[in-house]
Amino acid sequence: MRYFVAVAEELHFGRAAQRLGIAQPPLSRAISRLERRLGAVLLERTSRAVTLTEAGAVLLREGRAALYAVEAAERRTRRAATGHHGVVLATKAGASGELLAKLLDAYAAEPGAVGVDVLLCGIGEQERLLRDGRADVALLHLPFDATAGLDTEELHTEGQVLLLPAGHPLAGRPHVRMAEVADLPGLPLPRWPGPDGTYPDGPGPQARDTAQLYQLIALGRACVIMPESGGVHLRGDLATVPVLDAPPVTTVIAWPPHSRSKAVADLVRTATGL
Repeated sequence: MRYFVAVAEELHFGRAAQRLGIAQPPLSRAISRLERRLGAVLLERTSRAVTLTEAGAVLLREGRAALYAVEAAERRTRRAATGHHGVVLATKAGASGELLAKLLDAYAAEPGAVGVDVLLCGIGEQERLLRDGRADVALLHLPFDATAGLDTEELHTEGQVLLLPAGHPLAGRPHVRMAEVADLPGLPLPRWPGPDGTYPDGPGPQARDTAQLYQLIALGRACVIMPESGGVHLRGDLATVPVLDAPPVTTVIAWPPHSRSKAVADLVRTATGL
């Protein structure tokens, strides 16, 4: 399964073999054996390209989930063996700050509360941390983060704002629309890395975390549309303007469906009661 996921993500046997640290011929044979076992063609191979079939796309999705589950089982078993009984909560740095502070304070006041380790991560990383077992619970943001296969409870829904340099002509506007943001000269939207660490093509600058993003915006190299809560307590060289037709963002608390942790259940109950 690990071999298949590597090939499906790279869409190139040579790069997948290099990533796995094995030779290409045994990798090709392993994929062929998997296809025979399943009775399905997973990859279309030509001299120029490798593409996923419909069956291959299904197995990629299911395979990732299976590999994440194995990693999660290993990590949680090791943590249990060390006697660690706390909860690890993953959240995007700079997002849901006030909500997170309220949640931690309210949970700490509950009888039987355990320690909560907070993992502050980059854009889109909290979902992966939750799925592979590095976190027990996470704050995710819809529609940006995927929640398929996870249990969730909605906590808060808010609008979005445009974040741009404080001296920009739009900074004094009461609101803007999405079409205006798309046409802003010299202020492209940033490009974020995908799950494999590579950046998509586009005119915007590469950004990997909130601190870097804020610096790029302050320098007049980018702008970004973000949830209202992310625009609270900003530095003085940045400004926010409401975006009227931007889709609302819903913050959810998410956890693995097989979790039997009382601490996780208590933390979720506290979050939904805020």
